[in-house]
Amino acid sequence: MKLDMKRPAGNLYSIYAMVLAVFMFALMDTVMKLLTERYPAIQVAALRSLTSLPLVAIYVGVRVGYRDIFKIRWPLHLMRAVLGIAMLTLFAFGIRNLSLAEAYTIFFVSPALITALSVWFLKERVGAARWIAIAVGLGGVLVVLRPSGAGFLTIGGLAILGAAAMYAISAITVGILARTDRSEHMVFWLMVMVAVGASALAVPGWVALSTADLPLLAALSLTGFIGQLAITEAFARGQASSIAPFEYTALAWAVGLDWLLWQTLPDRYTMLGAAIIIGSGLYLLRHEKRHVEAEHP
Repeated sequence: MKLDMKRPAGNLYSIYAMVLAVFMFALMDTVMKLLTERYPAIQVAALRSLTSLPLVAIYVGVRVGYRDIFKIRWPLHLMRAVLGIAMLTLFAFGIRNLSLAEAYTIFFVSPALITALSVWFLKERVGAARWIAIAVGLGGVLVVLRPSGAGFLTIGGLAILGAAAMYAISAITVGILARTDRSEHMVFWLMVMVAVGASALAVPGWVALSTADLPLLAALSLTGFIGQLAITEAFARGQASSIAPFEYTALAWAVGLDWLLWQTLPDRYTMLGAAIIIGSGLYLLRHEKRHVEAEHP
């Protein structure tokens, strides 16, 4: 019997897809941070899509072909592209001035935004357990930011906050598009539109690429490709309100990468906040597993 991918079993599959996506995007964001030291933020946003586009094109051709590639809901795809360009540009600008851990903690407002929007636009039912877990996770974010919330008042912090809002709206758009459009088509057109749009905006201030950065561009291509496939699958097959909290696992990767590349270690408040955030995500995973076991003994 075929499973309904919007049921808890689908949520569990989507959670694993989200964890993979978060890991890939943590690596991709590290590459983007390195590139923003030498290139404008909008150019880095363009490179993110340009480098992944060939892999996406091959993947779509092999998996589903191009016969129905133009049979899509164009207004929503164009909306996703605009949101994607804005999100990537703001995020690239923000991580130029912040550590990955700082950027991610601010970005973690997105799961709460996604959950709220999913109730309104996707008509999802959010149980008390999810709301509590999300509230606990946001409490962990506040621990990292300190009670003063000074991180929100920097230009970099505001840029990341704007990127989080763009991401939340885009995630809800994926949930709506999944009712009619293939996930492969969603990935393909997002890459194409963002590549074209961001490149057009970047042309006036384009900085010539250095051959020394080719390994970074190759890494950007691979991590962006895998991450985009995984996150599109996650939001297309599962409930957005169940999947979004697993964005919190990014903090663990950010702390490790900050230490490995920039010798920056988080203080005790960041570590405490990270423990709270990751704990809330693990609780939700256990909650979803119990649902799967109850319905499919």
